[in-house]
Amino acid sequence: MTDTSEARSADGAAHATRLRSLMRYIPLIAPVLLWAVPCWVLLHAGQDWPLPVAVGGSALFALGLAVMPIAMVRGHGRRQQDRAAVVGDTLLGASWVLFTWSVLLGVLLYPALGAADVGDGQDRSRIVTWGVLGVTAALLAWGYAEARRVPRVRRIDVPLPRLGAGLDGTRVVLVTDTHYGPLDRARWSERVCEKVNTLEADLVCHTGDIADGTAARRRAQAAPLGTVRATRARVYVTGNHEYYSEAQGWVDLMGELGWEPLRNRHILLERGGDTLVVAGVDDVTAESSGLAGHRAHLAGALDGADPALPVLLLAHQPKFIDRAAEGGVDLQLSGHTHGGQIWPFHHLVRMDQPAVAGLCRHGARTLLYTSRGTGFWGPPFRVFAPSEITLLVLRSPQRSPGPPAP
Repeated sequence: MTDTSEARSADGAAHATRLRSLMRYIPLIAPVLLWAVPCWVLLHAGQDWPLPVAVGGSALFALGLAVMPIAMVRGHGRRQQDRAAVVGDTLLGASWVLFTWSVLLGVLLYPALGAADVGDGQDRSRIVTWGVLGVTAALLAWGYAEARRVPRVRRIDVPLPRLGAGLDGTRVVLVTDTHYGPLDRARWSERVCEKVNTLEADLVCHTGDIADGTAARRRAQAAPLGTVRATRARVYVTGNHEYYSEAQGWVDLMGELGWEPLRNRHILLERGGDTLVVAGVDDVTAESSGLAGHRAHLAGALDGADPALPVLLLAHQPKFIDRAAEGGVDLQLSGHTHGGQIWPFHHLVRMDQPAVAGLCRHGARTLLYTSRGTGFWGPPFRVFAPSEITLLVLRSPQRSPGPPAP
């Protein structure tokens, strides 16, 4: 190694160390920014509000900053208090939307008003304030309705060059990231399963993050999954949230409900004389959980499978696609991203994952489909990231001409 390469390596290591040090402070810095920036933009950026308005508004922002982290810790920490989780999650979502539009309208609307010679500085500042509050209120109301509704079905035809003609038209339904949690969604769960049953699926897949909480605690919300119907199989893989909540308990419950947990193993789906390998791996966080026997192991999942057969792989996180492509997988189904859930959070998700939503190709053979998720995590809002139940119709290049599947 040359002196130059050694110096570059040392600089890279130092940069990585500084980045890790900075990341430790993000949980402290982020809440302050989420509440302080809107407070400044709405109350103190030239509006000249009467003193009671300025003081009272600032006190409300300070209260939000104090309550949100406490409620989040009580709700999602060791105490697992559902009411606290609802309060903390709601404040988190509301503050994110308020922060986003305070920045956007403060940066874009105020100069536009000035360019249009609308009022004086105080008038423009107050217009920005009312604009931010109006947009935030509208988006939170709409986002709450979007989060709580039964997802729409998104149908996609997926061409797989190695798929045999007998498997053409195979209907695969994907649900993922149901995140049963502090807000009781047992009735919502029933309605989701009813909709899935209208799709006449050959294979139904759940790619993890069933719930936030243990299987014993969220059993009533998850129970309707036992009513899901498929002509061939119902299969499931773990997500990262299972490893926060006794993952083995969820594996056991899904088995009890009639789903087949694909823990680094595969099954064969046969139709029309052709065969599809349906494989699954534990989440990529499984090994670090310390739970014995849990890890993401693609070689184990494909052990014994004929390499000439097409492979459909279930892996919770899209980032597993690099290993899937190396292993010759034809189609990977994933969730995890929620499509960002609350715009523009998808930009941050994209820093960690190779895809946020939809179908994309990786390498010469491998396709990745990333669902925006069926439920929601934490904040009960979905803004410009609608939930989905996905119907993937597998297509073979060898299919005979005829009408498309319904």
